[in-house]
Amino acid sequence: MRKFSQTGLTAALFGALTLLATTTVKAESLSAEQVIDNANLAAFYAGDDGRSQARMKIQDSQGREQIRQFTILRRTKEAAGDQQMLVFFSRPSDVRGTVFRVEKKVASDDDRWLYLPGLDLLRRISAGDKRTSFVGSDFFYEDVSGRNPREDTFTLVEQTAEQYVIDARPKNPASVEFSQYRVWIDKDTFLPVKTEYQDSQGKVYRRISVAKVEQIDGHPTVTRSMVEDLRSGGRTLMEFRGVQYDIGLPESIFSERSMRNPPTQYLR
Repeated sequence: MRKFSQTGLTAALFGALTLLATTTVKAESLSAEQVIDNANLAAFYAGDDGRSQARMKIQDSQGREQIRQFTILRRTKEAAGDQQMLVFFSRPSDVRGTVFRVEKKVASDDDRWLYLPGLDLLRRISAGDKRTSFVGSDFFYEDVSGRNPREDTFTLVEQTAEQYVIDARPKNPASVEFSQYRVWIDKDTFLPVKTEYQDSQGKVYRRISVAKVEQIDGHPTVTRSMVEDLRSGGRTLMEFRGVQYDIGLPESIFSERSMRNPPTQYLR
């Protein structure tokens, strides 16, 4: 067995501490933009593609509840770049067959469509509607597919041992309903764990918080989150199950045709 002298042990310990300090400095020296870019990757780009079953419980200020169940298919064209997404609703009966489709673009506004089977109507969602209610919930269309980080400017306002705290202001204030938002990002996973939106008076009126994170196929994954509308008193709980990554979804299914004729082999 190899033996170490006291001097050797001291040198080894010093070396380990130096390496730890260097790693810590690198982590601490990230800019606000770098933290946000990492958070965007962690939250929306895990794996080359993915599938999950989702359930939303929508509750208004009177305690009345509605349920939405759907399946999400996602495919990434390029890391941190363009993506494709399909959301197929299965319950309740009044939304069964409704499909939400996104062509997410980094260099321009995303393209979004909603298919309503009862009317056989394919409706394009304008860029101005991206921050409106997603099928009657407290989530917005933009919450589901993700906000482009290039639409905001960021300032790192605080660091704790566990989190980065970052303030964001929209580059085009007229395009959104908030004046700024603050996001808390976990240092280990880079997942945003809480976001609070402020109005023009600086009052928090909307909050998104993460209630549960699980490791799935090597990816930290949010499996339970909540949106609260602090003005109306409404809230929506989103839960995910059956999450899978890298299942080989073909690009061809992310099309208008799939909105009317769902690819059932990938929805099971």
